[in-house]
Amino acid sequence: MAYNRLGEGDGGMTGKVIMVMVDAVGFAAAVACFGTLEGLVEGRKARRWRMRTVLPSLSAPVYETLHTGTEPHVHGIRSNDRVPLSKGPHVFGVARAAGKTTGAVAECFYSMLYNASPWDPVRDMEVDDPSLDIQHGRFYTDHGHTKFNLHLPAEADIMARTTLMIRRHAPDYILVHTFGPDAVGHVHGGESTEYRHEIWAVDNALADAVPVWREAGYRVLFTSDHGMTADGRHGGTTDVERMVPFYDIGHPDGGVADGVASQLAVAPTILKLMGLKAPPEMKEPALV
Repeated sequence: MAYNRLGEGDGGMTGKVIMVMVDAVGFAAAVACFGTLEGLVEGRKARRWRMRTVLPSLSAPVYETLHTGTEPHVHGIRSNDRVPLSKGPHVFGVARAAGKTTGAVAECFYSMLYNASPWDPVRDMEVDDPSLDIQHGRFYTDHGHTKFNLHLPAEADIMARTTLMIRRHAPDYILVHTFGPDAVGHVHGGESTEYRHEIWAVDNALADAVPVWREAGYRVLFTSDHGMTADGRHGGTTDVERMVPFYDIGHPDGGVADGVASQLAVAPTILKLMGLKAPPEMKEPALV
């Protein structure tokens, strides 16, 4: 059965998946600020988990965990200071090997992990190449996001680029990554007005984008890599750094899930929704 309206259809098992990964949104901040996503949970059109991150709770190690289903001490990406090509297996590679198409609208760490490292913006910023693991890529850098010089891609622009990619290429798996809350949180802190406004901006952009993506036949997942402390940092072991949300828009059993899910479950969940078998390295059961 095809999707006719947001939340309707056959439970989302179409084989096409979008995962929105928003940097540095902890669980409490998500529930407080994501009115669109929480409305879908309340209306039982989405299911929400409380999810614990791996350690260290840093971006690059978690990006790799989300796509390999393994911990940093296994996959080898232990900090943001060195981002080599992934050793895999990972979601993009498994999907491409199975004849699926992949895409990403994301910060350049994802290009470095799955396409080419080191980063060369002229070569890597825009790619449409079936030989790459991320075949259709639209990547941006975080240059200028530090201190008070915040030159952030607009959240609505990132969502619009994703919709444009769907219309032009219709990849089977698309990773959507927005960096705004992390950049703002490092400057103003995780309890600031500025940080919460940036999270709201993501939710506001999703309000327009998610129905379009669902109409196009995508199951939409949403999570974060880590949270943000009041003093503008992450990487440690506190709940505010480690507890993040995981939403599944289109899950046939909407509402709030019990317990705490593992970040190791994300990669096998993506593959299962695509109708693909997870490799043995991904040991955590899928969330579907």
